Amino acid sequence: MNFFKKIFSIPDKEEEEVQKQEVNLALDDLFAHNFIEKGGKFLYCINNQELISNFKKVIAENNWKNIYLLDDRLSSLIHKNDVKIVNSFTEKPTVFTSCEHLIADKGEILFSSNQLKSTRLKDFPDNFIVFATTSQLVKDTNQGLTGIKTKFKKDLPTNISSIKDYNLNKSDDNFLNYGNNNSKNLYLLLLEDL
Repeated sequence: MNFFKKIFSIPDKEEEEVQKQEVNLALDDLFAHNFIEKGGKFLYCINNQELISNFKKVIAENNWKNIYLLDDRLSSLIHKNDVKIVNSFTEKPTVFTSCEHLIADKGEILFSSNQLKSTRLKDFPDNFIVFATTSQLVKDTNQGLTGIKTKFKKDLPTNISSIKDYNLNKSDDNFLNYGNNNSKNLYLLLLEDL
């Protein structure tokens, strides 16, 4: 009987059951899988020296000369000889910012007015570099929103949004997305802090 199954490629019940089983990934693996599947690029950093080195490599690889800094705390990672910090979008800079959370089940990055101020994501330039730590990983959007609510009890931020796609596809013909495209060419510098 087993001989005929092999010849005619008849799957047995045990194989079918194995294929139907759901795979449960760790939070960081789930995020990485979903993030990369959407076209995101990330560099895992073990310490600050590696973080600075990876930042310089991303800048050099893409030949980016101008940085629009959304989070002043990140200025220590930028060496003035490498790039110029600009204050407007007129020079089409690369945006460098932090984020609120990394949403594992969707591979998305969650922002708020703490990073974006009142500017909508779609109004930012196309190129983003985001700094985050492994402790910012959450399972889903609900946990991300709960985390924001818990962290900022007295002064809840506004403009909460996420980048959902990391492929710049300007020819999206879906009328439901008209004027609402927040796709970005995004690099994530992920620092291990756990």
